[in-house]
Amino acid sequence: MKKETTMARPDLDPELRTLLADLPLMSGLDSEVLAQLRLLPSVSVEELLEGRAAHHRELAAPVPLSIFTPARIGPAPAPCVYWVHGGGMVMGDRFSQIDIPLDWLSLFGAVVVSVEYRLAPEATGTIPVEDCYQGLLWVVEHAGELGIDPDRVIVAGASAGGGLAAGLTLMARDRRAPSIAAQVLICPMLDHRNVTVSSRQYSGEPGVWTREMNEFGWRSVIGGGEVSGYLSPAIADDLSGLPATYIDAGTAEVFRDEDVAYASGIWAVGGQAELHIWAGGFHGFDALYPQAHVSMSARRTRNEWLVRTLGLSEGVAR
Repeated sequence: MKKETTMARPDLDPELRTLLADLPLMSGLDSEVLAQLRLLPSVSVEELLEGRAAHHRELAAPVPLSIFTPARIGPAPAPCVYWVHGGGMVMGDRFSQIDIPLDWLSLFGAVVVSVEYRLAPEATGTIPVEDCYQGLLWVVEHAGELGIDPDRVIVAGASAGGGLAAGLTLMARDRRAPSIAAQVLICPMLDHRNVTVSSRQYSGEPGVWTREMNEFGWRSVIGGGEVSGYLSPAIADDLSGLPATYIDAGTAEVFRDEDVAYASGIWAVGGQAELHIWAGGFHGFDALYPQAHVSMSARRTRNEWLVRTLGLSEGVAR
């Protein structure tokens, strides 16, 4: 019998490799492990806001929303970042990875709204993306009382949240409301088929997010039903008419190739997408280790894109 060989992989960034050595990694995910992961405490709001000039409040309609507002608000309506958290669509909450959009609150004076969507396997099909859509619709309908500019709404998310942000943007385009100025998709989970070269490269060994973990996440949310392009944006028939799009990922992760393909699909129909694939980055590297040099470069590049794309000014809320 021919011995199966491990596929060659891009090397990890040396600094990230050192940091990752201290992180407990898994090769797969199942219902029992998921239950244990869901018991881990979420980061506290107090920790999130430490050192930031921001106010926080919670709203329950139509889905749970956390709203973070700069303590110093100018006379003009503020841009809004609508944040969708990651976690493979099976875990996490609206405070996951939220330091990323809170940096935009500090830099640009943006109001940050983070949505709590229902998780798989309890919620299947398009329920998670519909939850995100209903929350966004409510935010834009209440733009005046929230102090936001409805013409400068940015939809953003990381990992599964990036995929849901992409599906939400497609849904808003097709339903002709609400208007979205830009989407920021950070290492997005876009393709349920799990057949790319990068998905096969990151299989069979422990990692931050492996092919096996990805299969569990998709199997949980699909639940035996049909797969919509709103849930798995990689299979969407039409990528035209989308707002300005920013996509980034690492070379050393499962989602690399599907993210490149999604940007290519937007370009193919005349849309505008900026794509960055960071050498040596594993999945979620800048969320896990924001002070690593490559992470700081990734975050700085996103910030610069927002300045160029939306005409934002840095230093508003520092």
